[in-house]
Amino acid sequence: MNRRTFHRRLLGVAAGSIGCNLLAHGLGGYEPNWDSLGAHRVPEWFSGAKLGIFIHWGLYSVPAWAPTSGEYGKLPASRWFTENPYAEWYLNSLRIAGSPTSKHHLETYGKDFDYYDFMPMFNRGVEHWDPAVWARLFHRVGARYVVLTTKHHDGFTLWPSQVQNPKRAGRMSASRDLVGNLASAVRSEGMKMGLYYSGGLDWTFTTEPILSRADLRARMPQSQEYAWYVDAHWRELIERYQPAVMWNDIGYPTAGEIPQLFAEYYNTVPDGAINNRFGVPFSDYTTPEYSSYKTIVEKKWEACRGLGFSFGYNQAEGPAQVIAPDKLIALLIDIVSNNGNLLLNIGPKADGSISDIQLDRLQKLGDWLEVNGEGIFDSRPWARPASAPGVGPDVRYTQKAGALYAYLLSPPMGEQVALPGITAAEGTAVRVLGAAADSAWKQDDASLVVNVGRIERAPHAMGIRITPIPKAV
Repeated sequence: MNRRTFHRRLLGVAAGSIGCNLLAHGLGGYEPNWDSLGAHRVPEWFSGAKLGIFIHWGLYSVPAWAPTSGEYGKLPASRWFTENPYAEWYLNSLRIAGSPTSKHHLETYGKDFDYYDFMPMFNRGVEHWDPAVWARLFHRVGARYVVLTTKHHDGFTLWPSQVQNPKRAGRMSASRDLVGNLASAVRSEGMKMGLYYSGGLDWTFTTEPILSRADLRARMPQSQEYAWYVDAHWRELIERYQPAVMWNDIGYPTAGEIPQLFAEYYNTVPDGAINNRFGVPFSDYTTPEYSSYKTIVEKKWEACRGLGFSFGYNQAEGPAQVIAPDKLIALLIDIVSNNGNLLLNIGPKADGSISDIQLDRLQKLGDWLEVNGEGIFDSRPWARPASAPGVGPDVRYTQKAGALYAYLLSPPMGEQVALPGITAAEGTAVRVLGAAADSAWKQDDASLVVNVGRIERAPHAMGIRITPIPKAV
């Protein structure tokens, strides 16, 4: 049996029904290549979205525990896997003898409790989950799209896949179609629905723990069987849910049919977007993790991070690990000024509830965006993203519809703010976002000086709209 026949038998797809239009007419026959795929452009909706919600939810949400050892990129590499603060890596950490997670598991559940014994507990937890509650929350925050983990590295799927896991007998999926339920609710609120899938790792196909970055590559399954399996999963997700984003993670088996998969996807979702974690030459955008670019990058990018040190819910995290509201707002502004999106992660509990501290951060971000979001959403980078270091206030710039937006990341020291390197034309209108009237201003050599007065200000970064767009000097 060849690979394509294998896929079609698994998914019940009639021969020729997937992807033929784009494959035949747009990409040079039935063998798409990277050059032809490179003709795809990042969809306008994604460029303008600026804020998405990432959701890590699965079996790891039941134990919901990891050591609070440090933020990704700041913890020494020698300690990262043994003391992994990512709660969604619970199974790998559990497999490492003597790790904090293995000790916690033994003390909490006993030596005979297998990780996959969390399945019935998770399924009981999701019985009364209401996806509409999440969708309304994300919409109120201002998110334009949502990305849900459909299968993380542990191999458990959040949709009722018809693709049988060859390494484990019985059902390896949630008792509800959590992917479909959430997709419907998200779209009903006018947002886009994207799907995460772990293509590079599946711990049902491997048993040895990952202890180092070298192990990370060595533990990526590369068998033909695994390649067929992940190709079939992605095809099933595309066919069933038409995701607005294909968010793959940790790479992909080299035997996978990636060019064909991409072509089939674009044929099904013409305005879809594909991230850069398939490990191939083509992507619509890049995805720095717990980091961001500090200069304007022409290729679209998306920074992803959790509210705390972990993506999955970690009951051990508190205010010391969770990003403060002012830093979260400043992070979003900085990312947008450099042509990025922020994919901000929440980690729900097993029953779908969201912790108070995560809700607090989302609410405060949403409150700020309600007043200041006009210069964030659908904006583009300006001539420069920020003020020069040490010159004037700490400012980030965006532009949209003939207006320049200046966001002050620190509060003004008095009633006037000087924006260096800006020359405004006569008749320019300047207004603090949320104010009822324009502000007085003057040109002081190469600085635009704005009288912000004693108006009521947002508790965090102040936004100022300048129309028309002034000259950068």
